[in-house]
Amino acid sequence: MAEVRNKQVILKEYVSGFPKESDMDIIEGTVTLKLPEGSNNEVLLVKNLYLSCDPYMRILMTQGPSSLTPGSALRGYGVGRVLESGHPDYKKGDLLWGITNWEDYSFVSLDQSPFKIEHTHVPLSYYTGILGMPGMTAYVGFFELCSPKKGETVFVSAASGAVGQLVGQFAKLAGCYVVGSAGSKEKVELLKNKLGFDEAFNYKEEPDLDAALKRYFPEGIDIYFENVGGKTLDAVLLNMRLNGRISACGMISQYNLTQPEGVTNLMNIIMKRIRMQGFIVSDSYHLYPKFLEFILPHIREGKVVYVEDMAEGLENGPAALVGLYTGRNFGKQVVVVSRE
Repeated sequence: MAEVRNKQVILKEYVSGFPKESDMDIIEGTVTLKLPEGSNNEVLLVKNLYLSCDPYMRILMTQGPSSLTPGSALRGYGVGRVLESGHPDYKKGDLLWGITNWEDYSFVSLDQSPFKIEHTHVPLSYYTGILGMPGMTAYVGFFELCSPKKGETVFVSAASGAVGQLVGQFAKLAGCYVVGSAGSKEKVELLKNKLGFDEAFNYKEEPDLDAALKRYFPEGIDIYFENVGGKTLDAVLLNMRLNGRISACGMISQYNLTQPEGVTNLMNIIMKRIRMQGFIVSDSYHLYPKFLEFILPHIREGKVVYVEDMAEGLENGPAALVGLYTGRNFGKQVVVVSRE
């Protein structure tokens, strides 16, 4: 069996505060392109092609029950090609998306339930985003949890990111009025001119978020898709309408704080009968076929578009990941491991 070089991105130490490139290291070893003995047909050897940079990965870098171990490779979603399989459902050459390590070649356990890629008429990198975990997150969080109705008002924070850019477009497909917040003039222009948001604003230029929301939602917000937390959530609670819904997807403003910010306007949940629900998208992966039936025609017809930010090479992975937490990315951040 061939022995090949295997580059990895590893976590050096647990992280406190904002992550730095120096918290990670690039190492190079070798791997034999053969399934390990005794793998019981439950392991695949995969060549990684694309890796997904996602905000939740910061949580794995802090010591805790689900954290990475210092010295081990980073772990996240990716797209790869099967090189060796002992399982009849997976063949050599099959394309997959799912959980993998940040390295050239990975042994992927089937208990991670990797998804076979059947539709290859779209860019494979889409399976780290619009056709992968972020796409499902937007779909489940918006349609399944919030049950939008035509004419309702929708606010999306972190709206130009991997999930937010899709929620806004889904809201327009549902006949809603949608406003997004982002962190730069360029991202605001993207939301309005390419992604079809009705309005958008740069939260960094708004000293009073409550006043900004009242400007864009004079009658209040029916649906809030929560990606940020903290001060944004506090301001949104003041502006929710009666029987409003909040889909709590993420809270990126809190991930790097040693002392999380408090939320002071929770009484609004009671007085306005607001339903706020957190969710983990993997609980809803049984809906993936339904999601594909929904999204693929919209992609084909150009009714939903997707913006990606590509970093070439594993060696540029740490900078790409760290950039998520300062808003350096422009769209869905992807690391290209190999274009084969």
